[in-house]
Amino acid sequence: MLYFAIDSSEMVSGSPFIVRLEEDTIAAGAWMRFLAVALDYDGTIAKSDVLDAEVRQAIASLRAQNIVIVIVTGRILSELERVAGDLQFVDAVVAENGAVIYVPESGYSKLLGEPPSALLLNALRLEGVAFKSGQSIIEADAKDAPLLLEKLRVLELPLALIFNRGRVMVLGQAISKATGLREMFKILRLSPHNAVAIGDAENDHELLRSCEIGTAVAWGSPVLMATADYVLPGKGPEAVADYLLTLASSHQIPTSLKTRRSLLLGYTDAGDPFTLAVRGRTVLVAGDTKSGKSWAAGLLCEQLILFGYSLLIVDPEGDYTSLEALPGVIVFGGEDPLPRPRDLLRALRHGDVSVVIDLSHTPQHLRLEYVRNLLPSIATLRHYTGLPHRIVVDEAHYFLHDEGSKGLLDLDARSYILVSYRASKLHPSILANVEAVIVTRESDPAEIATLRNICGAQTGRMSEADWMHMFAGMAIGEAAALPITLESEGEVTRIHLAPRLTPHVRHVAKYIDIPVSEGNQFVFWRYGQMSDERARSLRQLVSVLETWPASALADHLKRNDLSRWIADVFGDYPLAKTIEKIENASRSGTPNDVSSDMIEAIRTRYDFVDPLSDLH
Repeated sequence: MLYFAIDSSEMVSGSPFIVRLEEDTIAAGAWMRFLAVALDYDGTIAKSDVLDAEVRQAIASLRAQNIVIVIVTGRILSELERVAGDLQFVDAVVAENGAVIYVPESGYSKLLGEPPSALLLNALRLEGVAFKSGQSIIEADAKDAPLLLEKLRVLELPLALIFNRGRVMVLGQAISKATGLREMFKILRLSPHNAVAIGDAENDHELLRSCEIGTAVAWGSPVLMATADYVLPGKGPEAVADYLLTLASSHQIPTSLKTRRSLLLGYTDAGDPFTLAVRGRTVLVAGDTKSGKSWAAGLLCEQLILFGYSLLIVDPEGDYTSLEALPGVIVFGGEDPLPRPRDLLRALRHGDVSVVIDLSHTPQHLRLEYVRNLLPSIATLRHYTGLPHRIVVDEAHYFLHDEGSKGLLDLDARSYILVSYRASKLHPSILANVEAVIVTRESDPAEIATLRNICGAQTGRMSEADWMHMFAGMAIGEAAALPITLESEGEVTRIHLAPRLTPHVRHVAKYIDIPVSEGNQFVFWRYGQMSDERARSLRQLVSVLETWPASALADHLKRNDLSRWIADVFGDYPLAKTIEKIENASRSGTPNDVSSDMIEAIRTRYDFVDPLSDLH
């Protein structure tokens, strides 16, 4: 039996635990676990230099629960130590508006910016400007900003002015509270998506945007409040103390009322972008086999990864391995042995790492055993570490179809993307938790009925017959968002899928030359009669197209046979979409250039050459 056991001491302090769990022992959580808070100092948790006593107590309470506290301030580090005392009451400090990071317990510090320019310091002294300088920052009265700007221009210094109430700071153009916090989170092995930032002033904009939730205090800058995810009511730092304790008691990142991060799924018939907000919900991607489900799910995965979210992708057919081209993505399995729990733990302890488990070379019965042991272990890992942020399961009906499925997922975490051509086979408890549905081509009436049932009363104005007609007629590269999806506003929204950044085609050379099985070969018909011509690779397809007149392809063009073959057999949806456009264009006029247009599209896509060309 494949058995997963993980020693929790490698993640956080605590006893070893076995991660094969029953349903009632999986901890209920939220979309994002609350693991860290980034606090501005002056005006947010301190008045007139003095740290609020209630905030200090709240910080101690959170740290006792292994929640990391980072002070992020524009102050010079030595000044902060002077007014706040021993800084060991927090886990880390980002000082000088991001230019200096410091870990009090170890004394570790790092300068992220350049030291103050000697030329600028001398110029300011000659002008009689009162200023303070730190390891990187120069701070002065805001009224001196015009003079400072002029000096930067004359001296040609690559520095920027940052305002904070009545003060102005001079520091490197690439330095901000956000850059400093990101560097600190890397050191602490934390993800900003498991963090809340709290600030009050104009130099906190980047700080609030850098974390999953940015909270502005009601007694601070109105402009900051207008852009924050959440405004904390109250009149002073004591309100921050209560807020921190509330966050800690819930163990979860609160849901933002604003949408700062969206995933572009595609464009409507009107040409408007259709996006899905990044929020806690389980998404189902459904449709016929070879209809582009995995391609559409991969489109969402790409964007989540580029936003810095950590994903675990269960990939039965090797459809997601091309994501390895993106930063932080590791592929396990394939021709190599499947990863041991320790391997996964080491990879997923980093908040910017995503893992694809390629099961394409694993026998079917072992896939089931492996995944059904894997999923509850990952749910428990998320409970302790908050990682991975989202779990993707392709061919989900195969793993999640029976009564035992209920104990495999932490459905309260609302963090799954499930991909299936048999949504009707998913366990009812899983279907009941689906909050968004994307459908590619779907021709099975039973599956369409299941999808309507998922939507409940939200089926929109279209009848079931209309659904059947629409979904069965979906072209390559099309999908629909069902009414249950919030962004679809209670109706079925037809979408032309956006392009992918990473190719869905995994092995380009294989599709050029290595023949597919006889059952998947393309059989050419000519003037209504089956011919002797067959294509089992793209090179063979090109060879036939080079010799056949366009008129002989007429029947295939009418039915979009060639584009469907490329999509269904090779899974190359971008190429299939291009071929489909050529097929459709041929029906509007004389198809004189159809063959050459298709050949050019294939050669451009794969950039292949004649294997005998070097012999000429």
